[in-house]
Amino acid sequence: MISTALRLLVLVPFIILTIVGNVLVCLAVGLSRRLWRITNCFVVSLAVTDLLLGLLVMPLSATVELRSGHWPFGGALCNIYISLDVMLCAASILTLMAISVDRYLAISAPLSYSRRVTPVRVTLAIITIWALSLAVSFVPIHLGLNTADYRVQHLDWVMGDEVKEGHYCQFEWKNNYVLIYAFGYFYLPLLLMCGMYLCIFRVARKQVRRIRAATPSFARAASIAATAREHKATMSLAAVLGAFVICWFPYFTFFTCMAIKKKTYAPNTLSSVVLWLCYLNSALNPILYPAFNRDFRRVYGELLRCRGLSRRNLIAHLICMYLTNLIITYYFIQYLLNPFNKI
Repeated sequence: MISTALRLLVLVPFIILTIVGNVLVCLAVGLSRRLWRITNCFVVSLAVTDLLLGLLVMPLSATVELRSGHWPFGGALCNIYISLDVMLCAASILTLMAISVDRYLAISAPLSYSRRVTPVRVTLAIITIWALSLAVSFVPIHLGLNTADYRVQHLDWVMGDEVKEGHYCQFEWKNNYVLIYAFGYFYLPLLLMCGMYLCIFRVARKQVRRIRAATPSFARAASIAATAREHKATMSLAAVLGAFVICWFPYFTFFTCMAIKKKTYAPNTLSSVVLWLCYLNSALNPILYPAFNRDFRRVYGELLRCRGLSRRNLIAHLICMYLTNLIITYYFIQYLLNPFNKI
Protein backbone atom coordinates (compact mmCIF):
# COMPACT_ATOMS: atom_id res chain seq x y z
CA MET A 1 0.00 0.00 0.00
CA ILE A 2 2.88 2.38 0.75
CA SER A 3 4.45 1.58 -2.62
CA THR A 4 1.13 2.24 -4.34
CA ALA A 5 0.73 5.56 -2.54
CA LEU A 6 4.23 6.65 -3.58
CA ARG A 7 3.49 5.77 -7.20
CA LEU A 8 0.30 7.79 -6.98
CA LEU A 9 2.24 10.80 -5.73
CA VAL A 10 4.49 10.58 -8.79
CA LEU A 11 2.08 9.54 -11.53
CA VAL A 12 -0.88 11.80 -10.76
CA PRO A 13 1.10 15.11 -10.87
CA PHE A 14 2.90 13.83 -13.96
CA ILE A 15 -0.39 13.24 -15.80
CA ILE A 16 -1.86 16.54 -14.58
CA LEU A 17 1.25 18.40 -15.77
CA THR A 18 0.94 16.80 -19.21
CA ILE A 19 -2.75 17.68 -19.55
CA VAL A 20 -2.51 21.25 -18.24
CA GLY A 21 0.65 22.05 -20.22
CA ASN A 22 -0.76 20.95 -23.56
CA VAL A 23 -4.11 22.63 -22.92
CA LEU A 24 -2.11 25.81 -22.29
CA VAL A 25 -0.35 25.44 -25.64
CA CYS A 26 -3.67 25.07 -27.47
CA LEU A 27 -5.15 28.06 -25.63
CA ALA A 28 -2.06 30.18 -26.29
CA VAL A 29 -2.18 29.63 -30.05
CA GLY A 30 -5.97 29.84 -30.25
CA LEU A 31 -6.43 33.04 -28.25
CA SER A 32 -3.39 35.11 -29.27
CA ARG A 33 -3.16 36.64 -32.73
CA ARG A 34 0.60 36.96 -32.52
CA LEU A 35 0.83 33.14 -32.57
CA TRP A 36 -1.45 32.68 -35.58
CA ARG A 37 1.27 31.37 -37.91
CA ILE A 38 1.44 28.45 -40.30
CA THR A 39 4.18 26.76 -38.27
CA ASN A 40 2.08 26.82 -35.12
CA CYS A 41 -0.58 24.69 -36.82
CA PHE A 42 1.84 21.79 -36.53
CA VAL A 43 2.65 22.86 -32.97
CA VAL A 44 -1.04 22.67 -32.07
CA SER A 45 -1.33 19.27 -33.75
CA LEU A 46 1.58 18.04 -31.65
CA ALA A 47 0.02 19.50 -28.50
CA VAL A 48 -3.30 17.78 -29.28
CA THR A 49 -1.41 14.50 -29.68
CA ASP A 50 0.25 14.92 -26.28
CA LEU A 51 -3.04 16.00 -24.71
CA LEU A 52 -4.83 12.89 -25.99
CA LEU A 53 -1.97 10.79 -24.67
CA GLY A 54 -2.41 12.37 -21.25
CA LEU A 55 -6.19 11.94 -21.26
CA LEU A 56 -6.64 8.52 -22.86
CA VAL A 57 -3.41 6.53 -22.54
CA MET A 58 -1.50 7.63 -19.45
CA PRO A 59 -4.32 6.92 -16.95
CA LEU A 60 -4.61 3.36 -18.24
CA SER A 61 -0.82 2.92 -18.23
CA ALA A 62 -0.73 4.20 -14.64
CA THR A 63 -3.47 1.75 -13.67
CA VAL A 64 -1.44 -1.11 -15.12
CA GLU A 65 1.63 0.19 -13.29
CA LEU A 66 -0.24 0.21 -9.99
CA ARG A 67 -1.49 -3.34 -10.58
CA SER A 68 1.99 -4.76 -11.22
CA GLY A 69 1.35 -5.10 -14.94
CA HIS A 70 -2.01 -6.87 -14.78
CA TRP A 71 -4.75 -5.65 -17.11
CA PRO A 72 -8.25 -5.72 -15.55
CA PHE A 73 -10.40 -4.31 -18.38
CA GLY A 74 -10.66 -7.17 -20.88
CA GLY A 75 -9.07 -7.90 -24.25
CA ALA A 76 -11.11 -5.53 -26.43
CA LEU A 77 -10.22 -2.45 -24.38
CA CYS A 78 -6.60 -3.63 -24.23
CA ASN A 79 -6.39 -3.60 -28.03
CA ILE A 80 -7.98 -0.13 -28.17
CA TYR A 81 -5.53 1.12 -25.54
CA ILE A 82 -2.54 -0.25 -27.47
CA SER A 83 -3.87 1.13 -30.75
CA LEU A 84 -4.24 4.61 -29.24
CA ASP A 85 -0.72 4.46 -27.84
CA VAL A 86 0.74 3.45 -31.22
CA MET A 87 -1.35 5.99 -33.12
CA LEU A 88 -0.35 8.93 -30.94
CA CYS A 89 3.29 7.90 -31.05
CA ALA A 90 3.24 7.76 -34.86
CA ALA A 91 1.40 11.09 -35.03
CA SER A 92 4.06 12.74 -32.86
CA ILE A 93 6.88 11.46 -35.06
CA LEU A 94 5.25 12.47 -38.33
CA THR A 95 4.28 15.88 -36.96
CA LEU A 96 7.86 16.56 -35.88
CA MET A 97 9.02 15.55 -39.34
CA ALA A 98 6.52 17.98 -40.88
CA ILE A 99 7.80 20.71 -38.55
CA SER A 100 11.37 20.08 -39.69
CA VAL A 101 10.32 20.33 -43.36
CA ASP A 102 8.41 23.54 -42.63
CA ARG A 103 11.44 25.07 -40.90
CA TYR A 104 13.71 24.05 -43.78
CA LEU A 105 11.46 25.78 -46.31
CA ALA A 106 11.24 28.89 -44.12
CA ILE A 107 15.02 29.17 -43.76
CA SER A 108 16.23 27.99 -47.18
CA ALA A 109 13.64 29.80 -49.34
CA PRO A 110 12.00 32.57 -47.28
CA LEU A 111 10.77 34.51 -50.33
CA SER A 112 8.78 31.58 -51.73
CA TYR A 113 7.73 30.19 -48.33
CA SER A 114 4.27 31.79 -48.27
CA ARG A 115 3.60 30.48 -51.78
CA ARG A 116 4.69 26.91 -50.98
CA VAL A 117 3.29 26.55 -47.47
CA THR A 118 -0.37 27.51 -47.66
CA PRO A 119 -3.16 26.86 -45.13
CA VAL A 120 -4.74 24.32 -47.49
CA ARG A 121 -1.50 22.35 -47.83
CA VAL A 122 -0.87 22.46 -44.09
CA THR A 123 -4.39 21.17 -43.44
CA LEU A 124 -3.90 18.35 -45.94
CA ALA A 125 -0.54 17.50 -44.35
CA ILE A 126 -2.08 17.26 -40.87
CA ILE A 127 -4.96 15.12 -42.14
CA THR A 128 -2.46 12.84 -43.89
CA ILE A 129 -0.40 12.53 -40.71
CA TRP A 130 -3.40 11.43 -38.66
CA ALA A 131 -4.63 9.09 -41.41
CA LEU A 132 -1.24 7.35 -41.63
CA SER A 133 -1.07 7.13 -37.84
CA LEU A 134 -4.51 5.55 -37.75
CA ALA A 135 -3.57 3.11 -40.50
CA VAL A 136 -0.44 1.89 -38.72
CA SER A 137 -2.17 1.38 -35.37
CA PHE A 138 -5.83 0.35 -35.36
CA VAL A 139 -5.82 -1.53 -38.69
CA PRO A 140 -2.91 -3.96 -38.06
CA ILE A 141 -3.77 -4.62 -34.43
CA HIS A 142 -7.46 -5.30 -35.06
CA LEU A 143 -6.66 -7.49 -38.07
CA GLY A 144 -3.96 -9.49 -36.28
CA LEU A 145 -1.15 -8.39 -38.60
CA ASN A 146 1.26 -7.90 -35.68
CA THR A 147 1.10 -11.41 -34.18
CA ALA A 148 3.01 -14.59 -35.04
CA ASP A 149 -0.11 -16.56 -36.09
CA TYR A 150 -1.89 -13.49 -37.50
CA ARG A 151 -4.72 -13.75 -34.99
CA VAL A 152 -6.10 -10.74 -33.19
CA GLN A 153 -4.40 -10.56 -29.81
CA HIS A 154 -6.15 -10.66 -26.42
CA LEU A 155 -9.66 -11.43 -27.70
CA ASP A 156 -10.08 -14.37 -25.28
CA TRP A 157 -9.65 -12.17 -22.20
CA VAL A 158 -12.59 -11.59 -19.86
CA MET A 159 -13.24 -8.33 -17.99
CA GLY A 160 -11.81 -8.49 -14.46
CA ASP A 161 -9.93 -11.75 -15.08
CA GLU A 162 -6.51 -10.10 -14.82
CA VAL A 163 -4.81 -12.56 -12.47
CA LYS A 164 -4.36 -15.34 -15.00
CA GLU A 165 -0.87 -16.04 -16.21
CA GLY A 166 0.05 -14.02 -19.28
CA HIS A 167 -2.71 -11.41 -18.87
CA TYR A 168 -0.39 -8.49 -19.55
CA CYS A 169 -1.62 -5.89 -22.02
CA GLN A 170 1.36 -5.85 -24.38
CA PHE A 171 1.86 -4.87 -27.97
CA GLU A 172 2.86 -8.13 -29.70
CA TRP A 173 5.61 -7.61 -32.25
CA LYS A 174 6.14 -11.15 -33.50
CA ASN A 175 6.67 -10.80 -37.27
CA ASN A 176 7.88 -8.36 -39.92
CA TYR A 177 5.43 -5.76 -38.68
CA VAL A 178 8.00 -4.68 -36.10
CA LEU A 179 10.46 -3.83 -38.88
CA ILE A 180 7.86 -1.88 -40.86
CA TYR A 181 6.63 0.03 -37.83
CA ALA A 182 9.93 0.73 -36.05
CA PHE A 183 12.01 1.61 -39.11
CA GLY A 184 9.23 3.19 -41.15
CA TYR A 185 7.76 5.31 -38.36
CA PHE A 186 10.74 6.02 -36.11
CA TYR A 187 14.26 5.32 -37.32
CA LEU A 188 13.78 6.49 -40.92
CA PRO A 189 11.88 9.68 -39.97
CA LEU A 190 14.48 10.30 -37.28
CA LEU A 191 17.29 10.15 -39.84
CA LEU A 192 15.35 12.42 -42.19
CA MET A 193 14.70 14.96 -39.43
CA CYS A 194 18.32 14.99 -38.31
CA GLY A 195 19.46 15.48 -41.90
CA MET A 196 16.90 18.24 -42.37
CA TYR A 197 18.07 20.16 -39.32
CA LEU A 198 21.68 19.74 -40.34
CA CYS A 199 20.83 21.37 -43.67
CA ILE A 200 18.96 24.12 -41.83
CA PHE A 201 21.97 24.96 -39.68
CA ARG A 202 24.24 25.08 -42.73
CA VAL A 203 21.84 27.36 -44.61
CA ALA A 204 21.50 29.57 -41.53
CA ARG A 205 25.27 30.07 -41.32
CA LYS A 206 25.48 30.98 -45.01
CA GLN A 207 22.64 33.46 -44.69
CA VAL A 208 24.23 35.24 -41.75
CA ARG A 209 27.51 35.55 -43.66
CA ARG A 210 25.75 36.92 -46.75
CA ILE A 211 23.77 39.45 -44.72
CA ARG A 212 26.88 40.72 -42.98
CA ALA A 213 28.74 41.02 -46.29
CA ALA A 214 25.94 42.61 -48.37
CA THR A 215 24.03 44.79 -45.90
CA PRO A 216 25.24 48.36 -45.21
CA SER A 217 26.38 49.01 -41.69
CA PHE A 218 23.44 51.29 -40.79
CA ALA A 219 20.83 48.60 -41.80
CA ARG A 220 22.76 45.52 -40.76
CA ALA A 221 21.38 45.35 -37.22
CA ALA A 222 17.74 45.12 -38.32
CA SER A 223 18.45 42.46 -40.95
CA ILE A 224 20.48 40.33 -38.60
CA ALA A 225 17.82 40.67 -35.91
CA ALA A 226 15.10 39.43 -38.29
CA THR A 227 17.23 36.48 -39.36
CA ALA A 228 18.12 35.73 -35.75
CA ARG A 229 14.45 35.41 -34.85
CA GLU A 230 13.95 32.78 -37.54
CA HIS A 231 17.04 30.90 -36.40
CA LYS A 232 15.95 31.06 -32.76
CA ALA A 233 12.59 29.57 -33.69
CA THR A 234 14.42 26.81 -35.51
CA MET A 235 16.59 26.16 -32.46
CA SER A 236 13.49 25.81 -30.28
CA LEU A 237 12.03 23.20 -32.61
CA ALA A 238 15.39 21.43 -32.71
CA ALA A 239 15.27 21.29 -28.90
CA VAL A 240 11.83 19.68 -29.15
CA LEU A 241 13.30 17.14 -31.58
CA GLY A 242 16.23 16.47 -29.25
CA ALA A 243 13.92 15.84 -26.32
CA PHE A 244 11.88 13.50 -28.49
CA VAL A 245 14.95 11.47 -29.44
CA ILE A 246 16.13 11.18 -25.84
CA CYS A 247 12.69 10.10 -24.63
CA TRP A 248 11.64 7.74 -27.43
CA PHE A 249 14.88 6.12 -28.61
CA PRO A 250 15.21 3.79 -25.55
CA TYR A 251 11.58 2.70 -25.97
CA PHE A 252 11.89 1.70 -29.61
CA THR A 253 15.30 0.13 -29.11
CA PHE A 254 14.15 -1.99 -26.16
CA PHE A 255 10.92 -3.28 -27.70
CA THR A 256 12.47 -3.79 -31.14
CA CYS A 257 15.21 -5.96 -29.64
CA MET A 258 12.62 -7.96 -27.69
CA ALA A 259 10.58 -8.47 -30.85
CA ILE A 260 13.55 -9.53 -32.97
CA LYS A 261 14.55 -12.06 -30.33
CA LYS A 262 10.90 -13.19 -30.21
CA LYS A 263 10.83 -13.04 -26.44
CA THR A 264 7.76 -12.52 -24.32
CA TYR A 265 8.27 -10.81 -21.01
CA ALA A 266 6.37 -9.77 -17.92
CA PRO A 267 6.36 -6.05 -17.14
CA ASN A 268 9.43 -5.14 -15.11
CA THR A 269 11.31 -2.09 -13.96
CA LEU A 270 13.17 -1.62 -17.24
CA SER A 271 10.04 -1.76 -19.39
CA SER A 272 8.27 0.68 -17.05
CA VAL A 273 11.20 3.10 -17.19
CA VAL A 274 11.41 3.19 -21.00
CA LEU A 275 7.62 3.48 -21.27
CA TRP A 276 7.28 6.43 -18.89
CA LEU A 277 10.41 8.00 -20.35
CA CYS A 278 8.63 8.25 -23.69
CA TYR A 279 5.58 9.71 -21.93
CA LEU A 280 7.90 12.31 -20.42
CA ASN A 281 8.23 13.85 -23.87
CA SER A 282 4.55 14.82 -23.83
CA ALA A 283 5.08 16.74 -20.61
CA LEU A 284 8.31 18.40 -21.81
CA ASN A 285 7.04 19.88 -25.07
CA PRO A 286 4.81 22.57 -23.46
CA ILE A 287 7.80 23.56 -21.30
CA LEU A 288 10.20 23.76 -24.23
CA TYR A 289 8.02 26.15 -26.26
CA PRO A 290 8.15 29.11 -23.82
CA ALA A 291 11.75 28.38 -22.91
CA PHE A 292 12.93 29.13 -26.47
CA ASN A 293 10.13 31.35 -27.81
CA ARG A 294 9.49 34.87 -26.51
CA ASP A 295 5.96 35.06 -27.96
CA PHE A 296 4.93 31.88 -26.19
CA ARG A 297 6.36 33.20 -22.92
CA ARG A 298 4.34 36.39 -23.22
CA VAL A 299 1.10 34.62 -24.10
CA TYR A 300 1.62 32.08 -21.31
CA GLY A 301 1.98 34.94 -18.85
CA GLU A 302 -1.14 36.65 -20.18
CA LEU A 303 -3.16 33.44 -19.93
CA LEU A 304 -2.04 32.72 -16.39
CA ARG A 305 -2.80 36.32 -15.33
CA CYS A 306 -5.87 36.62 -17.61
CA ARG A 307 -4.41 39.78 -19.12
CA GLY A 308 -4.25 40.97 -22.70
CA LEU A 309 -7.41 39.04 -23.62
CA SER A 310 -10.69 40.36 -24.96
CA ARG A 311 -13.90 39.62 -23.07
CA ARG A 312 -14.85 36.87 -25.54
CA ASN A 313 -11.41 35.26 -25.37
CA LEU A 314 -11.37 35.55 -21.60
CA ILE A 315 -14.71 33.73 -21.33
CA ALA A 316 -13.45 30.99 -23.66
CA HIS A 317 -10.26 30.76 -21.61
CA LEU A 318 -12.19 30.39 -18.36
CA ILE A 319 -14.51 27.76 -19.81
CA CYS A 320 -11.58 25.71 -21.12
CA MET A 321 -9.75 25.96 -17.82
CA TYR A 322 -12.93 24.94 -15.97
CA LEU A 323 -13.38 21.87 -18.18
CA THR A 324 -9.71 21.03 -17.74
CA ASN A 325 -10.05 21.20 -13.97
CA LEU A 326 -13.07 18.89 -14.12
CA ILE A 327 -11.09 16.36 -16.14
CA ILE A 328 -8.13 16.57 -13.79
CA THR A 329 -10.36 16.18 -10.75
CA TYR A 330 -12.05 13.14 -12.28
CA TYR A 331 -8.80 11.33 -13.00
CA PHE A 332 -7.43 12.30 -9.60
CA ILE A 333 -10.42 10.72 -7.85
CA GLN A 334 -10.15 7.63 -10.04
CA TYR A 335 -6.49 7.21 -9.13
CA LEU A 336 -7.24 7.61 -5.44
CA LEU A 337 -9.99 4.99 -5.46
CA ASN A 338 -9.20 2.37 -8.11
CA PRO A 339 -5.74 1.14 -7.09
CA PHE A 340 -6.90 0.02 -3.66
CA ASN A 341 -9.97 -1.91 -4.81
CA LYS A 342 -8.39 -5.09 -6.18
CA ILE A 343 -4.81 -5.02 -5.02
